[in-house]
Order: sequence, then C-alpha cells, then structure tokens
Amino acid sequence: MKPKISLLALLFLCTISLQAQSSLKKHPNTKGKVWMELFAKDLSNTIKPDGIWSVDASGVLTATEDQCIWTSKKYNDFILDLEFKNADGTNSGVIMHCSDTKDWIPNSVEVQIADDWAEKWASSPLNWQCGALFGRQAAVKQKVVKKPGEWNNYTIMCKGRKMWILLNGILVNTLDLKDFTQQKVNPDGSEVPAWLSKPAATLPLLGHIGFQGKHAGAPIYFRNMRIREL
Repeated sequence: MKPKISLLALLFLCTISLQAQSSLKKHPNTKGKVWMELFAKDLSNTIKPDGIWSVDASGVLTATEDQCIWTSKKYNDFILDLEFKNADGTNSGVIMHCSDTKDWIPNSVEVQIADDWAEKWASSPLNWQCGALFGRQAAVKQKVVKKPGEWNNYTIMCKGRKMWILLNGILVNTLDLKDFTQQKVNPDGSEVPAWLSKPAATLPLLGHIGFQGKHAGAPIYFRNMRIREL
C-alpha cells in the first residue's frame, strides 16, 4: 500500500517546484550560505591537465589549450551561476552530467558558449550557437551573448532530466533530456552530430561539471563560478 501524502505536503512540494522554475526569471544572488565556489582558488578540487588552466589575481580562469577542467565532485541537481567572456571566434562550453572525463563528448551534455558575432559561428547550425544544448536544442534567441571582450552571465539549472538556461537575463532554453531518445535525430528534427553517439535520455545524471578550454584557437575566460545543490 502506497503511503498517502497530505494536502499540506503536496502544496509545499508544488511551491518548491515553482520557486525553482521562477528563480530563472533572473540571475540569482549567489552571496548566500547555500552557494559554494565551484572551484577552489588554487584549483585543488579539480581534475585537469598540468600547466594549462590557471587563475589570475582577479579570479579569472582561462586555459592555453583545448583541454577541459572538471570538478572532482560529482553533482546531480543544482543551479550553476557564472560569468564568461569571449574572444574573437570563441567556441567553448559548460559541460554537465559527465560520467567519463577522459571520453566526455558522448558521455555528457554541453551548454554551448560561442562568439555568435563571428561569421563562422553565426552561420553554423542554430544548435551550435550560444545558449544551445550543443548539437541537440537551439536557444530560442540568438546573439543574446555579448560581443567579445564583454562579460556575460549564465545561470544553468539541472533538476532531474530537466534543464533551464538563462543568458544575460533571458531564458534562452528549457528542455527535458528524457525527450532526446534518438541517436541521430533530435526531437525537433535536427541532426545530432555523429560524435554525440549516445542519446541524452540514456546518460547518467550524477556526474562532473566541466569547462572546455581554448577550442578552435580562441580563448575563453570564466569568473564568479558558484553552485547551489538542490
């Protein structure tokens, strides 16, 4: 026999769910005690290659090569808030639900970072542009990302298989990974890149969070990376 849930408890759960969703109408205040720095200042709580990732005196994280940096800890449900700055032609990403850091591409999902003002990315498929779940679902609006040299704000919430992506105050993407059941075609009919060889619906949720480094020859900069577990 299944236990009954009281009306008060049900209202409480509904309220928490609505609060979680409505929180992405604006970027959160991350100064509270429930928010933690994603990385230690000395990067001691990360998985990374030697000599590539560094943090300067102002707290800006960057890489000299196309190698990823990962949290040592694995996360499931969370809100991640951060700032990033592109250079001309930047192509990078925020990687979630990664179960294999050595073979991360088919074993994770990536929220795309790109310099959409550069022609080579502006002319790429929409689900390769900034705010997309890379290769899977495009943002509802393009060129929300600021021009190179300006700081952008990302807030990404993962709750179960649902994801919300807020970029510079605009909710640019909402999706449910359970809908991505096909290997070659996305729910909207777009083609899945061949290297994303595992349907997103089949991926484990508990995993590392990571950032892609200096990809396609252009650097990327991160700062103020804070996380709240849900």
